Amino acid sequence: MVFGNSGNRSGAGVAFSRNPATGANEPYVDFLFDAQGEDVVSGRRTPGDAILLAKWLPDIARDLAVASRRLEQELKDVQDIEFTVEDGKLYFLQTRSAKRTPRAALRIAVDLVREGVITPAEALRSLEGIDLERAGVATLRGEATPLATAISASPGVASGRIALDSETARRMAEGGAPVILVRREPSTDDIAGFNAAAGILTMVGGRTAHAAVVARQLGKACLVGCNSLEIDENNRRIRLAGRELSEGDWLSIDGESGKISSGWAEIVIERPEAELGELKRWATGGAAP
Repeated sequence: MVFGNSGNRSGAGVAFSRNPATGANEPYVDFLFDAQGEDVVSGRRTPGDAILLAKWLPDIARDLAVASRRLEQELKDVQDIEFTVEDGKLYFLQTRSAKRTPRAALRIAVDLVREGVITPAEALRSLEGIDLERAGVATLRGEATPLATAISASPGVASGRIALDSETARRMAEGGAPVILVRREPSTDDIAGFNAAAGILTMVGGRTAHAAVVARQLGKACLVGCNSLEIDENNRRIRLAGRELSEGDWLSIDGESGKISSGWAEIVIERPEAELGELKRWATGGAAP
């Protein structure tokens, strides 16, 4: 056994060899000091990121980055890695192909071909069954007023009415209103609310918690770990950076910037034409650059 809960030079984390939300070739790490793996993925605590890990355990951060890239090249796919640090020593528990958004899948396939890790034919096979119509980049445009920020667990944007539980989210959505589900922590018990909502906002939790992964798979914008959010379920209200809002009020979230705004905003979607053009060239026999 390896114990991450054995002091301030120990901990547990989840790392992706690339960003599974956007596909960017950058470190994507959630790490909790003095913790075990379930503490990270449960969503009950808000972990630190690659920057925090590098600040306090630079040797571990370096070894993790090198090993993550080697695993990706050996296995020819983006990796989702669970790891534990015990008294300053890094242990890998498991690795597997990472779940990713359609947007990330498209960018990763193109980048892996350009880097010589996979062939165009392998890239096309990796995208089979993925709805590339959902690979666009969405942005908000409107009069919404920024109030606070949170950690982006799933990209995209959403504008909808606040719902404080899954049943209310389902009922509002059935009535035709887009919904932002606001919860203390992301929980798999809220899957019905995730399905009904256009976006999710939570007080605590990390990007690699089980429920955040589900939100990415569903293509729902999701912000977690908002430390300026308070929820009053008894009175069906929230306080966001000192601003009080009631259930049913409009809220907008931006999974790119992490910004949270009051009010409604128009959603604009930009298609990734360059990457889609690359796929078309491969499919018609064109060589990769």
